[in-house]
Amino acid sequence: MIKKYVYGNPFSTEAAVENIIPSEDSIPYFEADGQGNFTLTLAENDIVYGLGEQIRGINKRGWEYVNWNYDNPNHHEDARSLYGSHNFIIISGAETFGAFFDYPGKMTFDIGYTKRSEMHIHAESSDIAVYIITGEDEKDIVKQFRKLIGRSYIPPMWAFGYGQSRWGYKDEKDIRNAAEGYRAAGIPLDSIYLDIDYMENYKDFTVDNKRFPDLKKLTAEMKADGIHLVPIIDAGVKIEEGYDVYEEGVSNNYFCKNAEGGDFVGAVWPGKVHFPDFLNPAAREWFGKKYEVLTSIGIDGFWNDMNEPAIFYTEDRLADTLSEIEKLASGNMGIDEYFRFTGMVAGLNGNIGDYDKFYHNINGEMVNHSTVHNLYGMNMTRSAFEALEKIEPEKRTLFFSRSSYIGAHRYGGIWQGDNKSWWSHILQSMQQLPALNMAGFLFTGSDTGGFGCDTTEDLVLRWLQYSLFTPLFRNHAAEGTRDQELYRFSTVQAMGEMIKIRYSLIPYLYSEFLKAALNNEMMFRPLSFDFPNDEDSLNTDDQLLLGNELMIAPVYKQNAKGRCVYLPEEMMMVRMRKHDDFDTEILPRGHHYVRAELEELVFFIRSKKMIPVCKPANSTDKIDWNSITYLGYADCTYTLYKDNGISPNPEDSLEITELR
Repeated sequence: MIKKYVYGNPFSTEAAVENIIPSEDSIPYFEADGQGNFTLTLAENDIVYGLGEQIRGINKRGWEYVNWNYDNPNHHEDARSLYGSHNFIIISGAETFGAFFDYPGKMTFDIGYTKRSEMHIHAESSDIAVYIITGEDEKDIVKQFRKLIGRSYIPPMWAFGYGQSRWGYKDEKDIRNAAEGYRAAGIPLDSIYLDIDYMENYKDFTVDNKRFPDLKKLTAEMKADGIHLVPIIDAGVKIEEGYDVYEEGVSNNYFCKNAEGGDFVGAVWPGKVHFPDFLNPAAREWFGKKYEVLTSIGIDGFWNDMNEPAIFYTEDRLADTLSEIEKLASGNMGIDEYFRFTGMVAGLNGNIGDYDKFYHNINGEMVNHSTVHNLYGMNMTRSAFEALEKIEPEKRTLFFSRSSYIGAHRYGGIWQGDNKSWWSHILQSMQQLPALNMAGFLFTGSDTGGFGCDTTEDLVLRWLQYSLFTPLFRNHAAEGTRDQELYRFSTVQAMGEMIKIRYSLIPYLYSEFLKAALNNEMMFRPLSFDFPNDEDSLNTDDQLLLGNELMIAPVYKQNAKGRCVYLPEEMMMVRMRKHDDFDTEILPRGHHYVRAELEELVFFIRSKKMIPVCKPANSTDKIDWNSITYLGYADCTYTLYKDNGISPNPEDSLEITELR
């Protein structure tokens, strides 16, 4: 059952697609003061799930989370805000229920941080809608919530292949070298990503004709080899006379405004930019149509970035900072002056005060950006999705975004942000998956190998062994870091085998994704969701159930040659070094130390279940679905979901087959 409680005059975020009549009763469970504050007493054994992309484990107790979309590449344990804001939680205990706080501005969730036995939730204003969801268990609550917010985005099937990306592929030669490197090594590959280097001076919907003299030809060449090019699109539009996107945006008032009514000026990669007003339907439609510049030359996938929106600086804050620095530099900088100096410079990027300086035109009313901040990235992806539904209505286009709010899951996926080449970020990514699935985000994954910092060979190999199970499977690295294309490492053969294993698992992974999307379910779940009365399952947060048949327990520690694994039931352990070379062993319920050498993949098939596997191919379009065999227990069945992988409505070509 879902009940809605309305306080004040909340902004319509369009996160929910079902119309729930507001209740006139007092909100249950929470004490609410009508001023945006909600308090709940937590029992000692209560578990709090959710908050989507936030960090610090599957159980969110013990920390303060600030849902404010923020460009933060340093995902340390003390991070309070990341790129997305997903205000949905489940409190699991003597009374289990879900709560969605539909509020587009800054929200703070103090979940036992100030006082362990109390949860304090605070919205910046009193205008908020709250949905309380009760049901049979956590999975039922999630299913109801997912129905409330609408069906999850389903990408084309080729998006389930392996992708290679790097900020620093400067020209066509770099793209061809990457493709040739993978093909020469015999490693499957479905996509290569174009970061900001392909643009002319970082201008959206332009191509640098010196570096990429014929992107249409390059796109066709790559696609003939089963490789899709996926360019980046950023939120900021460069201020430059003669640039059509800039001039059209200015003349039609499609950009966000400052307090005086002029176009707001921020700065990102191109320097000074204007930000499209994605909350204005006319501006959203205009910007979305611009994607045709690239789809017309064969591009069929995009990733939207910098759309929190990230702001490197604003003109007035930069001027004030430079003036203060000049004063400091003219004197003797002691410790106080030095820290003030460094703090001022660091405070330019993403300064929360800058978001109070611009406005959106919403139904003729000027609305301050800070009050709707968390909706910006969602509506950028919506802009592209809705436009491509009209431009190319016969097929799906790949979309995923860095910034999001609940509701964005209907328009595209997300990647888990600009992570680091840290061992802890394997675990962090895995722990984010269930909460993201709860919030509707099924097409997601982390930058394999880590985006920032120099990676290591063993880290890449272990990361592959985790992320080969995630729907979005992309190797991405930052400019200036160590090259991390798989063919560059001495363990290239082992890495290639991990990719081949991924391709052999695509029938299962794609099938489970379709089931989760079409049936409003989770693809990744904590053990406790299926084994709620098992205390060890409740306390396990470094293993996940994947679909109804698998459990994953990746190795995420440097130099480890195994790990402890808890089995809540008897399971079949599968040990793979190659896609066609594996051993299986039945392990009883309980705690086990499982050996896992660096070049071995270990995962688990649940009791009396099996999964479909196929022969790997160089790209998803070459997979032979007639080659499917089965891995797992004998004398059981599997329900296979399959469609043609491209029709916008999967039901139009959906095949459901009982495999025995």
